[in-house]
Order: sequence, then C-alpha cells, then structure tokens
Amino acid sequence: MVEMARDWMAERVANQLASVGHLLLLVIGLYLRSPLAWLCILAAIAILSVLLWAANHRRTRAVVDTPTSRIASAHQGYVEVVGTARQFDSTPLISPLSGTPCVWFRYRIERRQGHHWRVTSEGRSEASFRLDDGSGSVVVDPHRAEVVTDHRRRWYKGDQCYSEWLLLAGTRVYALGEFSTVGGSSAELDHRTDVVALLDHWKRDPKALRRRFDLDGNGEIDMQEWELARRAARREVEQLHVEIRSQPGTHVLRAPHDGRLFVLSSLDPDLLSARYRLWTRIQLCIAAIAGSAALVLLFARPPVG
Repeated sequence: MVEMARDWMAERVANQLASVGHLLLLVIGLYLRSPLAWLCILAAIAILSVLLWAANHRRTRAVVDTPTSRIASAHQGYVEVVGTARQFDSTPLISPLSGTPCVWFRYRIERRQGHHWRVTSEGRSEASFRLDDGSGSVVVDPHRAEVVTDHRRRWYKGDQCYSEWLLLAGTRVYALGEFSTVGGSSAELDHRTDVVALLDHWKRDPKALRRRFDLDGNGEIDMQEWELARRAARREVEQLHVEIRSQPGTHVLRAPHDGRLFVLSSLDPDLLSARYRLWTRIQLCIAAIAGSAALVLLFARPPVG
C-alpha cells in the first residue's frame, strides 16, 4: 500500500524548506526596504529557527538518551533496536520506479515547467517488514515513520525527474519507536466472554448438545445437566487460553501513541545523532543572528513623531 498524502521524511525536508523560507524572507526584505518590514522578517526568521531548533534538539535527545535493547529482551514501551532488515514474508516488495526489491520505498516524480519543477506523483510504502538482531525479530510497521536512508537515486528522462529512497533487505537498520508484544504470555483474553461464546456455539447443534450432556436420556437438558455443560465449557476455554499463552508472541514496533519520535534509519546511530545535532546548531545560530539583528533594528529605530 502506498500513502500519497503526508511525507513523513520530515526532518531533512523541514530544515531544507526552512532554509529556502529564510532566503525568501530576506529577498522580500530587500524588496520592501522598510525598517518595519525588516523587523518583522527578522523576528519571523528567529521564531521559525527556534521552532526547528527545538524539533531537532528533541530528535537528538531521543536518539542519544535511549539505550539500545536486544529484541528478545526489550521491554514494552519506547525502545531503540538495531537489526538486519528482512522481508515480512515470501512476497518481495518492489520499488515502483526502478523495480528494485526492498523492504521500504519512497518515490517522487517531477515534471519541468519552465524554470521550475512540479511534483506529478509521489508516495511511499506502508508494508511491514522485519528486523532481526540475532536474539529475535520484530515486525516494523513503517506508518508515520521518519525514514532516513543513504540509499537514494535520482535520474532524468526527458522533462521528468525521478527520485527514489530505499531500505534494502539485508541492510542494518536503526529503529526507535513503540515496542509491544502481541499474543503469547501477554495475550489479552476474556474468559467469561469466551465461555459464553462456546456455549452459544454448542446450542446451535441441539443434537450434539443432548448427546453429550443429556445424562438421563429424556431428550432435554435440565438445570443440572446445563451446569455440567457450563463446567465443561470453562475447562475447554481454560485449556485453550493456556495453549494460546504458551505460544511465542509477535513483537511489533510502530509509531508511539504520544507523538514521540519514530525513526527508521540505515545510518549508524552516532552518525544519525550527529546529523540531528548539526541541524540543531545551524538553526540555533540562525535564530541568534536574526534575533540579535531584530533587537538592534528595534532599538536603532528613531522615535515616531
């Protein structure tokens, strides 16, 4: 399945768009040549950079402060794991542009219009894949993940530009997100509901019910015989629940419900945190310069009247 709406590779895109936005605001300031306009523009640049500094600082702290866990012993909740990417099943995922087998893809097609490029089509895969670190495996649901990968291709054909980002099977992938185990010893089972459902199933076949519980052979199930049926149903449900909980559970990694960072990356964690830290410093410097310039301009303005 491909999601066509929001692009969750937000970190790099947001920083790059902000840089373009800063430049555009400066061009507007040069065009207007008004001290008041410059004051507003510098304040807007400072505020935007502070917001981006906070976002990148949050990413840096999440990567640096979360210890790496082994999949087999990872606790339930927010964790960091590193493992080898594997296909979820025997059906390979194929990137739509280059036809490359992968576990995740994102693509964009742009068409030249004069001096500009217009996006005509884009999307990303939402299919789950597995990470294996030797101790166990976890199913990764990439929906809403911020994916950072160094496997990127761009090529041109006529007036169109094709871009593709991939996570390949066999690649070592860093993952930070919400870890939970489905089924197994942690399976949520409702004993009473399952007993009622089993009795209802038995009642749909009156002949089999009488054959099993009509002890006096009068063709009817009296209260005593019905109590025997209820006890038998409870025993069967208890046995079934024991069997379910004895099976190994499935580990799943997905986007945290509380909005914390969910990132998948083919980069080394140290390189990833260094990248986030670089953008943190850049945005902080821009905010400081723009804020200082705005203050100088504010206090250097001549009094009105």
